[in-house]
Amino acid sequence: MNTFLKAPFTRRTWAEAGYTVAALPLAVVGFMVTIALAATGAFLTVTLVGLPIIGAVVVGSRSWGGLHKGLARKMLGVEVAPLREFRPKRGPLGLLSSSLGNAEGWRAIAYTVLKFPLAMVMFLVTFSFWFYGLAALAYPLLLVVFDPSNTDDKGVEHRSLIQFGDWYVDTWQRGFAVSAVGLVLLLVAPWFVRGVVALDRLLIPALLGPTKTSQRVADLEETRALAVDDSAATLRRIERDLHDGAQARLVALAMNLSMAKEKLDDEDTQRPMDVDRARTLVDSALGNAREAIVELRDLARGIHPPVLDQGLDAALATLAACSAVPVEVRTDITVRPPATIETIAYFCAAELLTNVAHHSGASIATVTVVVRDGLLRLTVADDGRGGAHAGRGSGLTGLVERVRTVDGVLRIVSPLGGPTEVTVELPTGG
Repeated sequence: MNTFLKAPFTRRTWAEAGYTVAALPLAVVGFMVTIALAATGAFLTVTLVGLPIIGAVVVGSRSWGGLHKGLARKMLGVEVAPLREFRPKRGPLGLLSSSLGNAEGWRAIAYTVLKFPLAMVMFLVTFSFWFYGLAALAYPLLLVVFDPSNTDDKGVEHRSLIQFGDWYVDTWQRGFAVSAVGLVLLLVAPWFVRGVVALDRLLIPALLGPTKTSQRVADLEETRALAVDDSAATLRRIERDLHDGAQARLVALAMNLSMAKEKLDDEDTQRPMDVDRARTLVDSALGNAREAIVELRDLARGIHPPVLDQGLDAALATLAACSAVPVEVRTDITVRPPATIETIAYFCAAELLTNVAHHSGASIATVTVVVRDGLLRLTVADDGRGGAHAGRGSGLTGLVERVRTVDGVLRIVSPLGGPTEVTVELPTGG
């Protein structure tokens, strides 16, 4: 009941009412221009001019639909995925065939045609309820301001603005009754307007958004680009680590061994051999060799952790044991997922646990993995300060891109003050 009484004063109510007013001229102009050009093109199809006109209408409707989407996004909060960029084939005939065969454009035309009567209905509903509701509510005041005078068939004068046959609203009792009706109209107005606007909320994503096929193609193109970028970044990281780490160690090793060999060769020249110096060079070379081995082992582990060969549960247990924050691991893996999915899940868990240790201030964390019905669900939760988000520069952004390469999803629930829960869902293909 409280929501019902507050509805006329909410921002959503005024935004929806304003939308019905702003959408009307856009719908009228779009409908008239589209029908006029389409009719002209159809009439001229016997010539070489008709089909290009229709093609221009199809392509232009995409942009006109974008205006409707922008208005709905700003005033109604309706978010619709953008359409794929229009890429015509080469040559005039390619451009014509691409224009006439553009499915998004034809769907935008359908929206333009349907939006015209819908916009009229939305505007009439908004105007009728709000205008007559306000007028009826203010009826006693209007009587004082305008001081109307009407005379009936019997010559009796009535001070009334509303008349039904011989019945006049000319008394204070009847005036306040009209005000009560106006109040009811204002209370129900938001809900009637919301009802007709809901129809447009359904039409916009259905006709102005991308089709499932085109959206799937766009997602695949984006994830392919992400996978290529991720592979390139991985190769650059490996090259940098080899160049700055293991390669430098091996060069130092070679130099130390060469210098030690020179010291040992001094025996052939009948000069006293500096055994201590040679021993120091050999010890340094041995240290460089060991460090190079460690760096190569870490580098290989970063490409594919050997512990994953024992299964994801064992790998996560190892991560938990090495974490600076106490971690509880719970696994329910009935069917082992593919190696690619295991690797992504492992690195996601490693990154998330690193974030917990460095940024959350948590005292405990939990890692839960469930594999069921062709889906691997990894959840990392902590009792830290919260506020985690996948913004620019955040490590979570890289995780979002990584899981998207296999059609995965990453969700973050992290209110300020905590707790934080990050869920990664990866398809296992079975």
